[in-house]
Amino acid sequence: MQGYIIYGLSNCDTTKKTIQWFKKHQLNFQFHNYKATPISKEKLADWCYQKGWDKLLNKRGTAFQRLHPVIKLSATTEANVIEIMFARPSTIKRPIIEKNNQIITIGYNEIEFNVRYL
Repeated sequence: MQGYIIYGLSNCDTTKKTIQWFKKHQLNFQFHNYKATPISKEKLADWCYQKGWDKLLNKRGTAFQRLHPVIKLSATTEANVIEIMFARPSTIKRPIIEKNNQIITIGYNEIEFNVRYL
């Protein structure tokens, strides 16, 4: 059985808060930095299958907002969204917490963490 994997960006505040929360509660995890080690298209497709691309693409973030308008308008199909997230990892919501190749949580929510992980 694998431990938890926290996917995110090392300079992201919500990723930092998640890592601090896991450390505070002495939960074993591995950190996967999207920028240092990009997520494969296959992994992104699996995540889309599990949760839906609309839950993974961070349309509110500055990375998405800074995209060319044509690219933003193309974010209407899973295939296009996978291409956007693969090319620009900062557009993936974070953190994503996974265990045994299954997404447990997307985003930081301390109440949900207390229910799911403690």
